[in-house]
This record gives sequence, C-alpha cells and structure tokens, in this order.
Amino acid sequence: MKPATAAKKLDVYLPATPEEFRAGSITREELTSLQADPPQWLRDLRANGPHPKNLVAAKLGISNSGLIRGEVTEALTTEQINALLAEMPDWLEAERTKHVEVLREERRVKSLHADRQREREEASGESD
Repeated sequence: MKPATAAKKLDVYLPATPEEFRAGSITREELTSLQADPPQWLRDLRANGPHPKNLVAAKLGISNSGLIRGEVTEALTTEQINALLAEMPDWLEAERTKHVEVLREERRVKSLHADRQREREEASGESD
C-alpha cells in the first residue's frame, strides 16, 4: 500500500514519518508488524506528534470542521494540543460545545430510527 494509506491506518502524520517509510510501499505484513510491535519512531510520533488533523480534532474534543473554523491548518504536537486545552480560547470552547450538541443530536436520531425499525419489525411480525 501507499505510505499515505499506511500512515492513515497507523494514525500518524505522514510528513513526520521517517524517509524510508515515505519512500516505498508498505505490505500488509509490514503494517501488521508496525501495529503489533511499533518501532521507537512510531511510538514517539504517536506520543508526541505532530498528529494528523483527525487526531488533533479528537484530542481537542471538536470536529475536523471545527479545526478549520478555528483556523488550525497545521498538524499539532501533543504539547501544542495541551497548551490549547489549558488556554481554552473562545473559539475552542464554542467548538467543543457545538460538537457535544451535534453528537447528542446524532445519538437522538439514531435512537429514533432504531425505535421506528423495532416498531416496523413488531408490526410485521404481528400480521403473520
């Protein structure tokens, strides 16, 4: 697989990986090996970053879109993420609140769909 795909599967920021990782293709066996027994560079990258945007967003408790609205365009290190959380700028607080509301609404809609599906199944079972 391409290095970008492997980096995504490993949840690491591709430009921060070693040149030998970015230079060639990675087999499924190599990926499995990296996941099972990560080398030091991978452990360091996962612990300290820089992290890909999806992980930055998750660590900040916001959506990827929230990162864009907050004008966070670069990968951040763990230290930078922790500093943002400690500082809690207005935009981050607002995005965290918005993200919680969106997740709550998604759970509500999912539950509503599940209830309707159960009702349909019960109704179709009664008519037999």
